[in-house]
Amino acid sequence: MKRMLFVYNPRAGQGKVRKKLSDILDAFVAQGYLPAVYPTQAPGDATKLVRGIGRHYRRVVCCGGDGTLHEVIEALMELSDPPVLGYIPAGSTNDVSRNLDLPKNMRRAAEVAAGGETMRCDMGRFNGNPFVYVAAFGLFADVSYATSQKFKNLFGHMAYILEGVGRLGNIHSWEVTVEHDEGTLEGEFIFGMVGNTRSVGGFQNLPVPEVALDDGKFELLLVRKPRNPVELQGILTALMSQKTTPDGPVIGLRTARARFLCQQELEWTLDGECGGSHAQAEIQNIPRALELCCRQK
Repeated sequence: MKRMLFVYNPRAGQGKVRKKLSDILDAFVAQGYLPAVYPTQAPGDATKLVRGIGRHYRRVVCCGGDGTLHEVIEALMELSDPPVLGYIPAGSTNDVSRNLDLPKNMRRAAEVAAGGETMRCDMGRFNGNPFVYVAAFGLFADVSYATSQKFKNLFGHMAYILEGVGRLGNIHSWEVTVEHDEGTLEGEFIFGMVGNTRSVGGFQNLPVPEVALDDGKFELLLVRKPRNPVELQGILTALMSQKTTPDGPVIGLRTARARFLCQQELEWTLDGECGGSHAQAEIQNIPRALELCCRQK
């Protein structure tokens, strides 16, 4: 039988993986795998485990939220010949599962993780540290992860948050210089994102160029600070209509690298988790870095 390492977070998604564990393991065995099973005990466990023994397995599958996936990929990116990675989403946000078009049913997701089609996907590095799908700062960098899912079906909800904050005159902005493949942008921004995703924090229909997971490019999204009600309306319109321009209030472009410079430290999130505070951030796309299971055969 083929060897598989299965790492899961027993607390993800209110512990729903525990109820489906037998179905998941049965799906693995049906595909000819002999799984070694490890429930994580604390943050960072998945990284330590996969870093230590991941190279001995033909396939690594993780089950949990995007944070668990981030931990596993952090370790896989350190291996010279990483195994195929399968993912069973069990968190509250699961942005990556939307990008990979994975089933919501855990048994079916396990079948894809063990025997579905695969594709080589781009990954990212943020000041040398790997990330899976997004690095972000500003007004929405963490609020989206704390917002009820029923409000996240359309990215337009972000516009309503922005509108409410704007009425309070309480929008915080940062003077940032952004270097990218085609040039340099400068200005006051309330939000910035570099990613490889169609969904952030559960918000879908992002106003970014067409997303491809294997093209060596990131989607860069920047939202300028509105100086008056007219500019605020322009931002709202751009967000709601998903329209961006290279130099408008909502900027969207594609780039393989980005460098952010700010006089003060920016608080970043990486894949929905704390990415630390940085006055300078170097972001690089690593083309087709890992092979991921993405859909049913």
